[in-house]
Amino acid sequence: MIISLIAALTSDNIIGINNTIPWHLSKDLIWFKKHTYNKPVIMGRKTFDSIKKPLYGRRNIVLSRKVITKPTIISSVHWVNNSIQALAAAGNVSEVMVIGGAQVYNIFINQAKKLYLTHINIKVDGDTFFPNYQHDPWRVTFRECHEANININSPSYCFEILER
Repeated sequence: MIISLIAALTSDNIIGINNTIPWHLSKDLIWFKKHTYNKPVIMGRKTFDSIKKPLYGRRNIVLSRKVITKPTIISSVHWVNNSIQALAAAGNVSEVMVIGGAQVYNIFINQAKKLYLTHINIKVDGDTFFPNYQHDPWRVTFRECHEANININSPSYCFEILER
């Protein structure tokens, strides 16, 4: 099983502030869906709380230190309390997608074989950061950049896939 991380981040590795994403980039949401649909997704409880419901078309696995029961959604979400249980809950699949937040990225970064990154050229305040991955021998296998579009208030950004 390939463990992949998917994230949107600034040049300062900011991925969030106050449990929210400090930008809206619709093309990134399309990129995210394209690469996570029909795959298991592993996320932390705070990330799950921020999206408010299970992601459709994906096995949702929530990693939490606490035992949590949310009766209205418990049947469609797998609650686990460690990375081994999270990977077991993913089942026999070729790729599992780790979708955040920072603590969960830090748990899986050393096991990851693939990164799906959206580099957003924007300056924002943040309190949540993607782990420093650049010291490892990643190779870029895909890169697609887009210019800023002031008509739709979109910063410039690049989609990138890295593998090791």
